[in-house]
Amino acid sequence: MRSVRGSSSRRNREERGWLRGAPPPRWVRVLPVALLVTVTAATFITPHAGDLGFLLGAIPPLAVLSYGPVATGVLGALVVAALNIPATHLNRPGNTDLLTIVFVALLSVFLSHVRRLRDAQLVMERAIGEAVQQAVMPPLPEHVGRVGCTGFYRAAQDGTLVGGDFFDVRAGPHGVRAVMGDVQGHGLSAVATVVSLLGAFREAVLDQPDLESVAARMDRRLAVDSEDVRYRELFATAVLLEFTPDARAVRVVAYGHPAPVLLHGGRSHEVTVTAAPPLGLGLADADPPKEVTVPLGPGDRLLLASDGVWEARNASGSFYPLPERLSDFADTGSGELADAVWADLALRHYDVRDDATLLVLTPESPDT
Repeated sequence: MRSVRGSSSRRNREERGWLRGAPPPRWVRVLPVALLVTVTAATFITPHAGDLGFLLGAIPPLAVLSYGPVATGVLGALVVAALNIPATHLNRPGNTDLLTIVFVALLSVFLSHVRRLRDAQLVMERAIGEAVQQAVMPPLPEHVGRVGCTGFYRAAQDGTLVGGDFFDVRAGPHGVRAVMGDVQGHGLSAVATVVSLLGAFREAVLDQPDLESVAARMDRRLAVDSEDVRYRELFATAVLLEFTPDARAVRVVAYGHPAPVLLHGGRSHEVTVTAAPPLGLGLADADPPKEVTVPLGPGDRLLLASDGVWEARNASGSFYPLPERLSDFADTGSGELADAVWADLALRHYDVRDDATLLVLTPESPDT
């Protein structure tokens, strides 16, 4: 299995498209050269093609989309040369304003230089963003103890690589523990809270004896972070899991977050958990969460999803039926399951308006 989160930068480049910063497709790079060759060749074949000379004026601006200032300048010079070759029949007065073409070519060289500088700045900023993402949520290993891991993350805010969702899987003296959560808000404003919560979880995994104590450490972290900010209500939903040493059972507690979905024997169902209020609300009189223990058999898998997946809606306003759809993916490998769910959301035209996060956990007991 692999961590889908580790390939998020590649997916992000593919999704944002070439008009939003990704490298242009090959046809855009070929277009200026093809246009120059086609028009020039046509004018050698027939004098009547001289009326196509106006198309040459589009070549330098088109080159700006794909090429640097040197290549753009070369294409502009070739256009000017083509206009001055008698055999092309493009040099007749009135057909093409040569001075205008020269000015457009020079302007295109300048714009190409500006674009090159802008692209370099964007590449640096995206590299910083990816470094931040790696620091906040590094790629999951394929296995943590006896638990296979595959994660998927897509931030709701365009142009960002991190948001308000978080997940992690860690091994400690009390077993393999996993968390998925969703902090208040999304986008860059939620990143600081995600960093605090993940730090608290990773520390608590090492020294807290049970899941409730781990959640209490995270809850305290939220309280400390918000105590000096007036009128600020900082909270987060979370679901925590702890696998037994032999991976034949998992303990689950939830704090306002959707419960895991268990895939068992070709069928799937949501684990029944009595959830407590979200972390950070400080509800002293609230009932504590009721931990449930779920037995696991060979081939069982657990899928955790954030609100962005559960609350995705179609055109009729219906929520995405995650447990029902997972049953149709029973034969899909664990490493591809998260991608299959995401593709299914798009195929069925469900609108995802929040951070979308999926975590697939595959326990491997000794008799597997």
